[in-house]
Amino acid sequence: MYPNDGFRELDRQECLRLLAGVPVGRIVHTRQALPAVLPVNFCLDGDGAVLLRTAAASELARAIDGTIVAFEADQVDAVAHSGWSVVVTGAASVVTDPAEHDRLIRTGPRSWVPSPAEVFIRIEADLVTGRALVGGRTLYGVNLGD
Repeated sequence: MYPNDGFRELDRQECLRLLAGVPVGRIVHTRQALPAVLPVNFCLDGDGAVLLRTAAASELARAIDGTIVAFEADQVDAVAHSGWSVVVTGAASVVTDPAEHDRLIRTGPRSWVPSPAEVFIRIEADLVTGRALVGGRTLYGVNLGD
């Protein structure tokens, strides 16, 4: 962060707490050697990993399995000029362990567009960063100015 830029840095726990409260984020990966950004629904696992659920044959599953990706989610109030943004960076992998897959069927994200064959993708929370617009405003019951 730059001093006096109007934002404050969020710690890891605050970032994860904010992420847990929104249903949609954006996965950032490389597609044909270019940056690609795709909105996805998600949830967090107990260790802070981001979990996605997608069709087993999807281009996304093939593109990010075994790679380092970024995942971003935010919440903005344009009227109050307040908000926050969180980025999780880490290794993405398709969950292949049968017991883990069964657990995620019960506890993981639900696909908004179900497919006959689905996989879960785990993005490890190796680096979690975030920032909030400061100024004492409240966004959705969260005071971001402290």
